[in-house]
Amino acid sequence: MDLALLRTFVTVHRAGSFTRAAALLGLSQPAVTSQIRTLERQLGRPLFLRQARGVTPTTIGDELAHKAAPHLDALVEIAETGLDDESSLRTLHLAGPPEFTAERALPALTELTGEDGQGFALRASFGNAEETLEGLAAGHHDLAISTARPRGALLTATPLCDEEHVLVSTPGRAEEIGPGKPRRKGAPALEDVPVIEVHESLPFVSRYWASVFDSRPAAPGTVIVPDLRAVLACAVAGAGLAVLPRYLCGDALERGEIVALHEPAVPPLRTYFLVVRTGTLAMPHIARAHEWLLRAAADWC
Repeated sequence: MDLALLRTFVTVHRAGSFTRAAALLGLSQPAVTSQIRTLERQLGRPLFLRQARGVTPTTIGDELAHKAAPHLDALVEIAETGLDDESSLRTLHLAGPPEFTAERALPALTELTGEDGQGFALRASFGNAEETLEGLAAGHHDLAISTARPRGALLTATPLCDEEHVLVSTPGRAEEIGPGKPRRKGAPALEDVPVIEVHESLPFVSRYWASVFDSRPAAPGTVIVPDLRAVLACAVAGAGLAVLPRYLCGDALERGEIVALHEPAVPPLRTYFLVVRTGTLAMPHIARAHEWLLRAAADWC
């Protein structure tokens, strides 16, 4: 069987679309379609069900991908690493959310870089959960940190840790919205306080309100910045209230630069997952990084 056909098949399976697979492979969509049809003729079985938006693998397609993908990944690893220079380091490609990856994962993994011939070179990229998992499935990353658990059999997820979310503002703003202000049932009087967030949809504030107050936030976003570290800086500067992971704002809370506006009995949590392509933990550098992060996470949360 032609390995090029298998490579195209696995890429389509991971991408869920001929169009996305063609872009990843640098081929035209008709070329990808032709290769899949050739493989289906050779096997005498359909591998995908064509739908209005993308494709869905058949049972045979899922089985073939589950068997073939780890071996194709291993071949790619051999080709990228090379056989001539045994002293060269393997490269670990890590992807995840920018703040957590920068503050937690990278400092832990740098301890493994270049260590006694058993370490690895490290390359990191940032993105949201959807981008990160798509890149992992397509083979752009070896290891991903995600706040979403992936579906399907081609990606394997292991819970890494939970982060606690805290509603914060400056001490001055906390006094402004103190007990003397009118308040909604079960919630502090927060309706008129400016909101600092990472997106116009207010993902952190909305999740907190739904979990703690069983409602939606009334105030719109006043400051929108696409990085939680910038959200923290704006909160410390007095721009408004924010919902932040405790690991990120803990030092500012201890210094008194910000205070918690509410202390729920059960704080909202978000789970991080450590995700790999199924079968790739057989590769020593991926397995070592995976184990190292799981051990490090025991001290994070």
